[in-house]
Amino acid sequence: MATKVVRTRVKREKGWLYYLDKRGNVSRARMARGGGKPARGRPQEVAKAGVKREDGWLYFIDRQGDVSRTKMARRGGRGRARARGPARRRAARRSPRRGTTRRATARRRTARRTVRRTARRSTRRVARRR
Repeated sequence: MATKVVRTRVKREKGWLYYLDKRGNVSRARMARGGGKPARGRPQEVAKAGVKREDGWLYFIDRQGDVSRTKMARRGGRGRARARGPARRRAARRSPRRGTTRRATARRRTARRTVRRTARRSTRRVARRR
């Protein structure tokens, strides 16, 4: 459920994308595929809201034109651990893929070979008939 943060009552126009900018104000930019004229120019500030953002919340412009926020959906049940210093990458463990034995690859190779041969033979036969 979303909660209203600031009441701005912005009237939306077709072909514009409305969003909360870095300064916390409501801005709009031309949509690339919004219909009408092609997107040109810089984004315009529509209303001063002065919203201070908090971590873990998604801020958006709702249907009434007000600034609202909702808790971000995160995977897992526990809270997120904060990053401590540079992130370390673990070596990726590869699980053996099914059918990658030598025998299986040889089977695939011979199957491809037979398909190619039959295709070549059929085209030669058609050429001889003419």
